[in-house]
Amino acid sequence: MQPRIPRQSVHEQGIHRADNDARLSAELAAVVAGARRRALRDGDRQIDTAHLLHSLLESDPEARAVFGDGPQIARLLGYLVQRSIGYGLRWQGSVEDSGAIPVIPVAEGWSPLAADALEYACERAELRGDDLASGMDLLATIVADPGSRAVEVLHRAGIESPEVLIWIEGRSGEYVGGGGETGC
Repeated sequence: MQPRIPRQSVHEQGIHRADNDARLSAELAAVVAGARRRALRDGDRQIDTAHLLHSLLESDPEARAVFGDGPQIARLLGYLVQRSIGYGLRWQGSVEDSGAIPVIPVAEGWSPLAADALEYACERAELRGDDLASGMDLLATIVADPGSRAVEVLHRAGIESPEVLIWIEGRSGEYVGGGGETGC
């Protein structure tokens, strides 16, 4: 049986082929692998930003800590789990698109927003002077697009993505517009 999210040949991989991307930390590569497994298990044709968010929360303690240990993280995880049986069913068979840019198939098996998020996470690490992108880099990029599925899930859980982004950037010392160590 062929997988629904096909593996790409070496010639098709390009810059968005995360499984072999030397710019990802080992932890972030594990997050990507987890997102791929989740998409396959859920019967989704593409890995999207909600898959990445779910995998980040399961695999990356630093990313999970952004949301605390109380009811907020429980509510968020509950919405992420429900995507395969509830409101997320309307996402099946559609391409994740925020409408900000035209949808161009960049990487087989990846939504354009998810592929871009990984690329921007690597760029964010480079700007910081690191060779490898981390889970926090990816979290910052997936919550930055207000049209992403990850942001929709956050909103449903009562979490505002701008607050998450301000907290992440304030914590890393990169945000220039305010915020800080306030948490979400």
